[in-house]
Formats: sequence, structure tokens, C-alpha cells
Amino acid sequence: MALFLLLGTSLTTSAASDVYTVKSGDTLYKISQQTKVSVTNLKTWNGLKSNLIHPKQKLKLKKSSAKPVAASKPTPSRSANGTVAKEFTVSATAYTASCKGCSGITRTGINLKKNPGLKVIAVDPKVIKLGTKVWVEGYGYAVAGDTGGAIKGNKIDVFIPTQSQALKWGRKNVKIKILK
Repeated sequence: MALFLLLGTSLTTSAASDVYTVKSGDTLYKISQQTKVSVTNLKTWNGLKSNLIHPKQKLKLKKSSAKPVAASKPTPSRSANGTVAKEFTVSATAYTASCKGCSGITRTGINLKKNPGLKVIAVDPKVIKLGTKVWVEGYGYAVAGDTGGAIKGNKIDVFIPTQSQALKWGRKNVKIKILK
């Protein structure tokens, strides 16, 4: 799938609408296939620096005639801003994209192998919606960009690039803040 995310770059566009609203489970590749707009164009026209997209996000499907404006929102994993909507304690474990059989692609389409510096957490979408910006005690600012089979209720999995660092994290109870 990672190859398709990077190589699915047709230069033609024949979209029926000028804007696409992201639905839960969408990836840039999936949207590019549906709308006949390349992943490269989707990223360029919408000022995306990664493959991370969020449900209800509006994506331009045609090139704007106006000059592009720099993204007004900082990268969620690097943001120090945000109003706290909710705060609670969760059980946190760590995971890595470098395990045997791991694709490295999150539920929201983030390629963790190509972006090991991103701060991403796996969540139960019934508790924390995918795409939500969060702050995790001991981890920092991140985005809820993945799910996991064992992640149910008030549990999270923090992405850590190496297996040794993930093992060092262990299992701990941490405070999490859901940001607006």
C-alpha cells in the first residue's frame, strides 16, 4: 500500500466536485482513486506535508487560481497550542512499525516507516476519534491516527520508532488531554 500512496500520481483530474469531505477510514490513495486526482495533487493543493487526513476535513480537488497560503495549523505532533476539551487517565503501551508482519501504515494512512519522527497514538475510536489532536503525559503532542486489536476503552498505544525504545516505555498509566 505504501508504494501506491507514493506512486499513485496521475496528472489528470476529472472530479465531479471541487471539494471532497473526508470520511472515516479514507486514505489519500483511496480518495485519489475515487476522484481521479493524484495523491501528489491532493497533497499540494491542500498544503499537506504528510498523508495524515481527518474525518470531516475538506480537500480541494482542483488547483486553486490563488497563490497557496501556508497552512495555518501547526503539525499536531509538534503543536504546543490547543484548548483542552477533556482530560483523563489511560493505560498506555508502545508499538513500533518495525515488527515482523507490520505494514507501517496506520488506520488513517500514515506511513510510520517513512515518517519515524511523527507522534501518533493508536486509540479506541469509540473513546477518542481518529484524527483528534492530543497531549500524552511523557510522550507529548500527538495525533490519534491508528487503532489496534487490543486497544479497547481507556487504552492507547504510543508509536515509538524502535523496538528497544518501545520496550523501555512498557505499560503505564498516563494523563491524556483531548485538544480542540
